[in-house]
Amino acid sequence: MSRRVVNVTLDNLDDLPRRCRSCVFWELDPVAHDRAVEAGDTAFEKESWVSATLLEWGSCGKLAYVDSVPAGYVMYAPPMYVPRSVAFPTSPVSPDAVLLMTGHVLPEFAGGGLARMLVQGVAKDLQRRGVKAIEAFGDLRWEGPHCVMPADYLKSVGFKTVRPHHRFPRLRLELKTTVTWSENVEAALEKLLGSMTDPVLRPV
Repeated sequence: MSRRVVNVTLDNLDDLPRRCRSCVFWELDPVAHDRAVEAGDTAFEKESWVSATLLEWGSCGKLAYVDSVPAGYVMYAPPMYVPRSVAFPTSPVSPDAVLLMTGHVLPEFAGGGLARMLVQGVAKDLQRRGVKAIEAFGDLRWEGPHCVMPADYLKSVGFKTVRPHHRFPRLRLELKTTVTWSENVEAALEKLLGSMTDPVLRPV
C-alpha cells in the first residue's frame, strides 16, 4: 500500500470530497458566500480562490492518496486570503501566522497516519517559507461535522489559546514545536481530521 501527500492544485482539486470541493465557507466573506450559494456558483468560486492563492502566495493545501485513491486533505493560507476569518470574534489572525482552515481524512482511511502526514507536510512547507506559526479558530460547542475545527481537539494536538472566547477561541501552534510531537499528539491528529467530515455549514 503506497501513501503520498501532494500539493492541492487546479489539476487535482476535484479529488477533494464532493461537498468540500464546492464549499467556500472560508474562501468568501459571509455576504459573498450567501450570494454564491444562491447563484449556485460555489464550485467555480472555490476554483477561482485556489487559482488566485496559488498564483499570489503558493501552496494552500495538501492532498493525501492511498494507492492513488484520494484519502484526505487540509487547506491553509495567510489570513489576508481567507475572508471568513475576519468574521470571527477572536480575529484577526496574528501577522506571523498562517491560518489552518479545515481538513478531513475519509473514515475508511482513519487511523493510518494520514493526518500526521498531512499536518507534517503543512508544517514543513510553512517552515521552508519562513512562517513561524499556524493558527486556527476552534469551536468550543462543536457537536458534529462543520468547517470550524473543534477547539478541544486543537488543544490536544498542541495548539494553545491566544485569544479566549466562550465559543470561538483563536489557537496557535508554534512550528518549532512540531518536531517534538509525541505519539499521543499524532493519535489526536488522527481523531481531529477524522472528525472533519463533509461540512454542514452553520453561521458564525
